[in-house]
Amino acid sequence: MRKLLAAAAGLLLAGCVLVPRTVHTYDAQCRVTVRHMELQPVQLASIQHCANEGCLVLLAAAGATVAASAVISGSITIAGNVVYWLERQGSCRPAS
Repeated sequence: MRKLLAAAAGLLLAGCVLVPRTVHTYDAQCRVTVRHMELQPVQLASIQHCANEGCLVLLAAAGATVAASAVISGSITIAGNVVYWLERQGSCRPAS
């Protein structure tokens, strides 16, 4: 049962990475366009035909790739949002 659950999880995550994406919105109170970053999942590939130990290696590699992309892209997103927040604080001129 554990192998089946691991295989199912691996197939769902296979070839999937997280990438930071900048989103623009308008802040009516400050009368400026503000930016913030979000994490967006992107599927690069899928595991289709594998057998025995080959599947385990592919699943382990896919899991490591997802974890690494989450850590790196998450760090970029947090740093970017701090910079965008500071930028907004400097350019905000509340409407009177």
